[in-house]
Amino acid sequence: MRPILTLTPNPALDLSAGTAQVRPNTKLRCGPALVEPGGGGVNVSRAVHQLGGASRCLVALGGATGAALEAGLVAQGLDVLRVSAPGDTRQSLAVTCEETGNQFRFSLAGAAWSEADCAGFLEAVKAAVEPGALVVLSGSLPPGMGPEWLKPLADVVAAADATFIVDTSGEPLKRLAAEGGADVLRMDHAEARFLSGTQLADVAEVRAFAATLAKVTPQVIVAMGAAGSVMACSDGSAWHAAGADVPVVSKVGAGDSFVGGFTLSLASGKPREEALQAGMAAASAAVMTAGTELCRIEDYNRLLPECVLTRL
Repeated sequence: MRPILTLTPNPALDLSAGTAQVRPNTKLRCGPALVEPGGGGVNVSRAVHQLGGASRCLVALGGATGAALEAGLVAQGLDVLRVSAPGDTRQSLAVTCEETGNQFRFSLAGAAWSEADCAGFLEAVKAAVEPGALVVLSGSLPPGMGPEWLKPLADVVAAADATFIVDTSGEPLKRLAAEGGADVLRMDHAEARFLSGTQLADVAEVRAFAATLAKVTPQVIVAMGAAGSVMACSDGSAWHAAGADVPVVSKVGAGDSFVGGFTLSLASGKPREEALQAGMAAASAAVMTAGTELCRIEDYNRLLPECVLTRL
C-alpha cells in the first residue's frame, strides 16, 4: 500500500443545519447543527478513513476554531500533521431549506498569509512527503498564497518520486491546466466549462476537452455530476465511469469523496481506470448522506458495480 498524504492549507470548520423556509430579511431558525472538520484535503483524508484506508493529513490551523477542527480530526481517528496558520481558521455554513430541498452554502474567508507563512507550509510538506507517496492537494488556497506557489510545491512532490493529485479551482486550476505540474488534475463540470469557454454538453465533448489538457498533465478527470466522470490520459486512452442512481440528500463533500476513493484505489495498486470507478462509487455514496458526513463504506461497496466503467 502506497502512503497517502493530504494537504489542506485552507481548511474550514463546517456547520450544516436545516430550516423550514428560506426568506430574506427575517430570522431563520435552524434545527440542530452538525459540526465537522472540513476543507478539501481534510475531507479526502476523512473519506479515505471511512473507506477503510489510512492517510496522513497535513493541515494549516490557527486559533480556537483551528483547535476545534484538529480535535474533531483526532476524534475521528485521523493522523494529523499540524502547521501553524495566521489568524483563526475559517468556518463554512450549509443550510438546507426543508420546503424546497435547496441547499445554501456559505464559505467565510480566512486570514491572509504572508510569504513566510507560505514558505513554512512548503517546508512542512517537504518534511512530510514520503518516497513514492500519493500527495493530494484538494480545495482552495488561502488568501496570500497565489498560484505561483504551485510549482515549488509540485517540485517538492516530484523530488520525492511521489504522485501529485490536485483538485482545485479558479486561478490555481487555470495555472495547472495551462502549465502542468500535477500528475492527476481533477475538476468539476462548471470548472471545465469555465476553462474551455464552451458548454461541454456531453461525454464526447468532455473527453475531447480533457484530452487537450492531457498534453501537459498525465491524467485529467472531469466530473459531470450524476452523469459520471471522464478521464483522459496522456497516452491517448480515455475512460468514463457512470454515477450510480441514488437519492441525493446533500452534494457537500461528493468531490472530496471521489478523490478519496480514487486515491485509495491507486494506493492499493489498482489501475487508473478502476480508480476512476472507485472514485465515482465514493462520490455516489457521499450524496446519500446529510451535511458533510461523506461516504459510508457499506454504500460504497454496494454501489461500486453500478458505476459502470467504459473505455471511450
